[in-house]
Amino acid sequence: MRSAETVLSIIRERGKRGLPLEDIYRQFYNPELYLMAYGRLYANKGALTPGSTPETVDRMSLAKIEQLIDDLRHERYRWTPVRRTYVAKKNGRLRALGLPTWSDKLLQEVIRLILEAYYEPQFSSFSHGFRPGRGCHTALTSITDNWSGTKWFIEGDISQYFDTIDHTVLLTILGEKLKDNRFLRLLSNLLRAGYLEDWKYHRTLSGSPQGGVVSPILSNIYLDKFDAFVEQVLIPEYTRGAKRRPNLHYEALRAQANRRKRAGKRKEAQRLWTQVQHLPSRDPHDPDYRRLKYVRYADDTLFGFIGPKAEAEEIKGKIANWLRENLKLSLSLEKTLITNASSDMAHFLGYEIVAQRANEKHNSQSGYRTVNGKMGLRVPAEVIQKRCTRYMRKGVPAHRNELIQDDDYTIINRYQAEYRSLIQYYVLAINVSWFHQLHWVMQASLLRTLARKHRTSLKAMAEKFRATTETPYERLSCLEIVVERANGKKPLVAQFGGIPLRRQEKAILTDLDPIYSQQRGRDRNELIKRLLAEKCELCGSHTNIEVHHIRKLADLREKGRKEKPRWGKKMAQRRRKTLIVCANCHENIHRGDGKPQTRKTSLESGVR
Repeated sequence: MRSAETVLSIIRERGKRGLPLEDIYRQFYNPELYLMAYGRLYANKGALTPGSTPETVDRMSLAKIEQLIDDLRHERYRWTPVRRTYVAKKNGRLRALGLPTWSDKLLQEVIRLILEAYYEPQFSSFSHGFRPGRGCHTALTSITDNWSGTKWFIEGDISQYFDTIDHTVLLTILGEKLKDNRFLRLLSNLLRAGYLEDWKYHRTLSGSPQGGVVSPILSNIYLDKFDAFVEQVLIPEYTRGAKRRPNLHYEALRAQANRRKRAGKRKEAQRLWTQVQHLPSRDPHDPDYRRLKYVRYADDTLFGFIGPKAEAEEIKGKIANWLRENLKLSLSLEKTLITNASSDMAHFLGYEIVAQRANEKHNSQSGYRTVNGKMGLRVPAEVIQKRCTRYMRKGVPAHRNELIQDDDYTIINRYQAEYRSLIQYYVLAINVSWFHQLHWVMQASLLRTLARKHRTSLKAMAEKFRATTETPYERLSCLEIVVERANGKKPLVAQFGGIPLRRQEKAILTDLDPIYSQQRGRDRNELIKRLLAEKCELCGSHTNIEVHHIRKLADLREKGRKEKPRWGKKMAQRRRKTLIVCANCHENIHRGDGKPQTRKTSLESGVR
């Protein structure tokens, strides 16, 4: 039997060569793909969240994979309706979120692996959402690197995209390259599985609910047709001219300045040069020069256009018509805007996109202006203001009552995680230094929380935790706590601050190492090895082996108990949130030898 990596590499090679993919359904008989999928999913927070049935990643076993394969082999597998819930959007509206059952998640991940291996080599370079090695920062960097001189922004937002994907169109697109009717029928059944809301079943006649494991790759496949239209039709149509013609007024003033300088009239020459520096060297209204740029992240698109506004309006109309006629999608009228890059800004992925102007900045060698016309990324002022209000009450920094019961290390670590995550996202911004305001507010809130906890003053807390840390640029002050540990273990260190607020031209994508890697033949991650050993780690039994999962190690100590249960001690020793057990030991764990997770009877929090 081929390993999962071998299967995916063969599929990937066919995708690179643009060959049709056949006999896909038979790949679902390979248990290696399910083990890879399990290795990628089990650590997710949602793995222990039930869908419309009580099933979660807990009690995962090889027998469950065998049963799943057998159901697929005889084509009797049926998708379970997802449990629908809602999450708030930034504009106050609600976004529907589908929560599948564990078996459906596992099979969807196998489907995702196959589709990603085949389609990823074929996707457009303009697409950055839900793709390995790409993300928000790569999309934003492509704008700053390639969009110089842009005059108009066309901000495109597809109205209710995930809920309005047409199933017939999607299956037609898939059927162009995937030549396996059983696989397409399986996907069709998935799309039409429906959802449960308030215990009522609803059919899904369109859309791919957000929250489904396979939804992101399906959404990219769907919009890849639009990417191809933009790349092959729109961009060639609105791109012409090698470069702009010279600005005659600029050239005339420059020649006059040079003549005045040669004649010794330096003051007049300097006055003319000042005028020259406020003019573009090339004609911004050249009728024979056009450029159209494009970037997409999921359903958010942004176009940059060099040309008149009338043509920008024309491009917007063509985009809307093509989406409506070919993909049965509509642009959101309130979010699809045409913005003048010289006087206003576009909004994309939480940043403000602006055309920079700075006549005084020149290249030291050539003397040319180095900033004018280049795209800049800015953090919106409201982002900082809204984040500051989280740590303020009545206009001043305030303590956080919900953290007072935690230890000092946890409190400082919590503040730093919240601060660092925001800085790391906006590190591309030219005004990242604005976060000094947030740093001051959060530090004051942190000190107030610590002071309230210890019933002392802010000054005492500031003196107790004051420290400095080394950065690539300079030493910075911070708040720091060091927790010494016994048995020669390294001390735990938590800091707040110490992050230089300097713009980075390139953000580095720090990806985690693949959970499932193939080294030395058929090497697996540690959990898969333990599962394949089929031995209970509590009693040594080799029958009915399952995996016990918990959300976090902190849950091992049950309230009211003086010490951890036996199974909890074993997990704590290994620092693992999984334990391989037989069915009998697993039942004992759930019955009273300790509670692995809180189980409630309401559909909103999980079904038992």
